[in-house]
Amino acid sequence: MSATDVPPLAALLFDFGGTLDSDGIPWKTRLFRLWSEEIGEVELARFDLAFYDADDALVGNLPGDLSLRETVRRLATGIAKGLSSKNGRASEVIVSRFCEDAFEHLSASALLLESLASRYRLAIVSNFYGNLPAVCAEAGLTPSLAATIDSAAVGASKPDPRIFEAALSAVHARPSEALLVGDSLARDMAGARALGMRHAWMAGDQAAAAAVSACCPEDPVLKRLADLVEVIA
Repeated sequence: MSATDVPPLAALLFDFGGTLDSDGIPWKTRLFRLWSEEIGEVELARFDLAFYDADDALVGNLPGDLSLRETVRRLATGIAKGLSSKNGRASEVIVSRFCEDAFEHLSASALLLESLASRYRLAIVSNFYGNLPAVCAEAGLTPSLAATIDSAAVGASKPDPRIFEAALSAVHARPSEALLVGDSLARDMAGARALGMRHAWMAGDQAAAAAVSACCPEDPVLKRLADLVEVIA
């Protein structure tokens, strides 16, 4: 298919964590940094294990109306348990710092999505815990969205094609008519590529810091979400 045969974009799909609430920095990376600053250095492999155990324990087990702050608090509590930490005050500081930064980014993202919603059908597709719609409403994203696709509700996590197919169905778009924006090469970019969907990597400083490149040579690489405007112009 030549460039002139590519259908015009009808829909934009966005990851949530690391994409709308940060400039390409995943939750685990941000929490590891905050943990090291507030509680003390910990071996990365040990932290990773505690994070993934805590993360897995929350999937499908949170109230549907739970706020972002309480979600992060429960995740941090699980991490602290995994690391045998009893410094509750420092853990609460971590939660506050994480959420302050997240809501600052989400406020900017809400304005950007509002500006895009008049031209495209928008959806968020995220590996989350079952309360993504409530978190999106809290962040002011919902008025611009056609759908919020939560892996815990769908029963499939990225890069499983079923979660992307659910999002495409919700925005009434074929894969060739949609573009996915996400921060994970393994989950977002690979999943979109497998379906023939256009994809833009929300890399932030990941590419330079880790000396890695996008999964496809022609992929747009975004340092911040606002760069998307130039990509789709």
